[in-house]
Amino acid sequence: MKIYIKNMACESCKVFVKEALEELEISTVKIDMGEVETKQEMTDDEKRKLNTIIKKVGLELLEKKQGVLIEKIRQIMVDYVYNSEEKPNVKFSVLLSEQMGNSYTYLANFFSEVEATTIEQYIIALKIERVKELIIFGDHTFSEIADKLHYSSVAHLSAQFKKSTGLTPSHFKALKEKRRISIQNI
Repeated sequence: MKIYIKNMACESCKVFVKEALEELEISTVKIDMGEVETKQEMTDDEKRKLNTIIKKVGLELLEKKQGVLIEKIRQIMVDYVYNSEEKPNVKFSVLLSEQMGNSYTYLANFFSEVEATTIEQYIIALKIERVKELIIFGDHTFSEIADKLHYSSVAHLSAQFKKSTGLTPSHFKALKEKRRISIQNI
């Protein structure tokens, strides 16, 4: 049985979900970002218990088809920002269309209707949070960060960062209080 989970964005989320399922004695086939395949069907009571456990860390089971589609789009965006080391050969719109099997126009309109933001704005927000993370936790130069996140230049990264946060990346790096927003709150 496949179940879909909202806001899974990191390896620790996968570990938490795995532990929650083990606690409920539910065997899994695989656990991916936003998607879990169990060996057996889950009862409504088991789903409720799982949802209660995972809500403690900002995760949530998705039941409706609309939510599942949005979460799949979101997971592709998160993967694109956080896990694509090489610059893709195609535009994100083409990548999304190919992976989802729908036209980009349909997906973009659907995402905007449900989330009240555009795919482009959401990706920018994800990238800015990733930049913050790399500044706070990494030993990367701004050039390395720009390259890693597929910005055309450090100037482009800086301009987008300043527009989103009101700070330059250098000023942000100098702050004692690091300001990050969790992915669940974007």
